[in-house]
Amino acid sequence: MHIVLLGAPGSGKGTQAGIISQRLGIAHVASGDLFREAANRGDELGQQVKSYMEKGLLVPDEITIKMISECIAAPDCNKGFILDGFPRTLGQAKALDEALGEKGESVEMALYIEVSTKELVRRLSGRFICRGCQTIYHAITSPRQVGAGRCERCGGELYQRSDDLPETVRKRIEVYFAETSPLIDYYRGEGKLVEINGEGAIEEVEQKVLGALKGKWA
Repeated sequence: MHIVLLGAPGSGKGTQAGIISQRLGIAHVASGDLFREAANRGDELGQQVKSYMEKGLLVPDEITIKMISECIAAPDCNKGFILDGFPRTLGQAKALDEALGEKGESVEMALYIEVSTKELVRRLSGRFICRGCQTIYHAITSPRQVGAGRCERCGGELYQRSDDLPETVRKRIEVYFAETSPLIDYYRGEGKLVEINGEGAIEEVEQKVLGALKGKWA
């Protein structure tokens, strides 16, 4: 079972990918996590990835495809996977099709979680993270903690990632939609695209996603 989960930064696709992974017993492959791990390593590849992330730009296809291909070839993905944040361009989608086609496999479904630009900026630009336990807070939903600048769980300092600053957020969203529109059209043309309204509560979106999956594999 091979699922692609599409959605702009802040759309909640990471949360939904985790739910799908648990429900279906397949691997959750998040490109963002792979990029951050590479950036933290500090090697040559990591430095390249970090430079693009700090500018709010997409990591080039050749780097992204190499990292994802190695990941989905690992034993953890033998039962299938849900890709979170990949592919993000038409070139990446075709590279994925080629890699799966060599094994006689294919992408069965592309779930697209739709959220407006205004809502995406609101969600992302107010996000703060604890340096200690990595708990995420938001200026709107957790104003007391953000105002105090401390984590209520471990007392760690709260900080805002460079790619969550308002000006960087807008750039990320602009780049995402410019690069991803052809990809959405591609999966729609393949008859694999399922569009989900992602502006409700997490539980509401979850039910829509699970309903789409049930309709496919009932």
